Amino acid sequence: MSKKLGFRKALETRLKKSQVAAKKKAISIFTAMSVAHVDDEELTPGEVRNIEKALPRGDIYTGQWCDNLPHGDGKYLWTDGCMYVGEWYKGKMTGKGKFSWPSGATYEGEFKSGFMDGKGTYTGCSGDTYKGSWVMNFKQGEGAHSFSSGDRYEGEWRRGLPDGQGRYQWKNGNHYMGQWRNGLMHGNGTMIWSNGNRYDGSWEDGFPRGNGNFKWPDGSLYVGIWTKDGKDQNGTYYPAGSPSENLDWDPQQVFLEDLKDAKICTGENVSILPSQKMPNWSAMAKRSEGRQRRMVERKSKNLSYGSDITDVSTAGEGDSKVEDVVVRKPNPENSDIRQSRPQFKKIMKKQGQTISKGHKHYDLMLNLQLGIRHSVGRPGPVVSLDLRPSAFDPKEKVWTKFPPEGSKHTPPHQSCDFRWKDYCPLVFRTLRKLFNVDAADYMLSICGNDALRELSSPGKSGMFFYLTNDDRYMIKTMKKAEVKVLIRMLPAYYNHVRSFQNTLVTKFFGLHCVKLTGTSQKKVRFVIMENLFCTHYAIHRRFDLKGSSHGRTSSKPESEVDPTTTLKDLDLNYIFRLQKLWFQEFCRQVDRDCDFLEQERIMDYSLLIGFHFREVSSPCGSDVPTPTGNQDPLTEDAPRLSQASKDQFPSDRWSSVRLGTNMHARAEKTVRKSDSDSQLVGEPTGVFYDVILFFGIIDILQDYDITKKLEHAYKSMQYDPTSISAVDPKQYSKRFRDFIFKVFVEDT
Repeated sequence: MSKKLGFRKALETRLKKSQVAAKKKAISIFTAMSVAHVDDEELTPGEVRNIEKALPRGDIYTGQWCDNLPHGDGKYLWTDGCMYVGEWYKGKMTGKGKFSWPSGATYEGEFKSGFMDGKGTYTGCSGDTYKGSWVMNFKQGEGAHSFSSGDRYEGEWRRGLPDGQGRYQWKNGNHYMGQWRNGLMHGNGTMIWSNGNRYDGSWEDGFPRGNGNFKWPDGSLYVGIWTKDGKDQNGTYYPAGSPSENLDWDPQQVFLEDLKDAKICTGENVSILPSQKMPNWSAMAKRSEGRQRRMVERKSKNLSYGSDITDVSTAGEGDSKVEDVVVRKPNPENSDIRQSRPQFKKIMKKQGQTISKGHKHYDLMLNLQLGIRHSVGRPGPVVSLDLRPSAFDPKEKVWTKFPPEGSKHTPPHQSCDFRWKDYCPLVFRTLRKLFNVDAADYMLSICGNDALRELSSPGKSGMFFYLTNDDRYMIKTMKKAEVKVLIRMLPAYYNHVRSFQNTLVTKFFGLHCVKLTGTSQKKVRFVIMENLFCTHYAIHRRFDLKGSSHGRTSSKPESEVDPTTTLKDLDLNYIFRLQKLWFQEFCRQVDRDCDFLEQERIMDYSLLIGFHFREVSSPCGSDVPTPTGNQDPLTEDAPRLSQASKDQFPSDRWSSVRLGTNMHARAEKTVRKSDSDSQLVGEPTGVFYDVILFFGIIDILQDYDITKKLEHAYKSMQYDPTSISAVDPKQYSKRFRDFIFKVFVEDT
């Protein structure tokens, strides 16, 4: 018996030694390779391992791996020959890396979520090289591009094209220094030819346009107005030698001969973008989880008796990630708002309460009107659209005292003693000219016999809003921080609205401050801006859209919702279909405006939409309710202007269509299938209404300051971080665009 026991112990000892040796051999193999086949081993959640993985379509990934995703340093090789070597974050190319195309082209630099984004260098297969800033696969910011033709551009870029200040050097020695727009010479600039000839002046779409002078190496000079067609061109020639010298030269020669070879290279096209090569990791993860579950089942069947028995009741737990789904109780009030038909049986009277004598803000209104009349009516220099940097200086402000008895420069008045401040007066005077606002008409609207109207309640910020009697201008009181933001971004804002006439951002006409004298020393700052809904059409519905979901619903019950109620994202029950050309221009302009706001670190802005239902009838045989109360657009209760006012107002507001104003479109009714906040845009129902749209981007003076950062941190602990408004400007811009491009679609 003792022999049998001794033999059994010896056998167990030998067996254990062989198992230890096998384990040591396996460890040495994997240590040498530094690679584990992820399909053969089960990884614990959060564990980072070096693996080599063959993917379903033949792609191969080698590198660090965590939670069924590339995470860390790794190399991905696609079957078509594309390759990425660099940093990954949760399955996306993020950080520094290098992407190679089969053609031989490469990009080496920074990536964000699969996009070329940050500093990087692209080298094309034909010899093109760009080194500089990128945003979402586009060359944007400062950068230099050397073309295979021998040309070179250094300067500012926007969405892949030269835009801003830049210098272009041609292979033949000619070069241009100045402003660009959409890849063409546009604005003020200087062209110098290799033969010494030189043009200084204005450009438009790649050609001289407006005031400019042409100078020869011998000192001769031609000064005049330039046009490509030559119809309005005229100027004066100043010879360098004898005044009687004859000039046998036609200015059109610059267009026909000198600029003939001044072609701007576009560079080579990228065949496929890195962001388009991102794998569908979620589908792969599901297949991997299925394999892991089968492996666990097989292991559980093969377990034997003894001390090595393992409890497998929880095997595989944690491998399959299940996100928590928050199901909120439907809000019957908001549900009714979204799904019920719009009722417009009675058009509302003008918004707001008229500020008459006895109103608590009556004196403030008088002060405001006195200050505007003084500022706008004061003689000033001839306005030029080309402003010096000193005009934007934050110290550029003018204080004026308004004693009740009057002074040398101010009239007597019945209000209290106050001081008036104009911020950057020359800039706002120029902006009014740029926006085609007549000075006399501007004063008449704000300072005429008609009183201002105060909106019934201040906004969420606690600021007050006032409307002029003709509804053309809105006046908003401001916080000091907002004033600082506007002054800080004023140079960029001016350049943006000057470059893009169709911009959707708020149009500002003046920035002022009233300081009451006496013990209170109270300061009231306010800005004057365009009212988007100044129209002879009755606005039946209005929405304020941000692209976020937390708290983005109207608090009013359906019975209290009227045409003056501003609804929000979760109340939206329409999508808007624009004609192809308008839709393309809309997308381009939203991108430009969002890029501008993102660069200025602005967030929390929104797209304000108002629309008028034209006469409609329900689809044939449909019992779906349609908007009622289709009055003639020029109803008695709708805001109206006199013919004189219409004549003075920019004509495009009344007689033609521009982006965001007086746009004819089709609104399609939508229905949200669930009350989950994740579905902001409902499903189309096929029910269409003909509408006239008015929209613009408002509330553009909130930067991502410490208050908003703290708000983001606090709310992120309570709610889904993607659902709140207070997020980083870059994230806000992307979310805003994604949402707006679902609300507005092309009408096919």
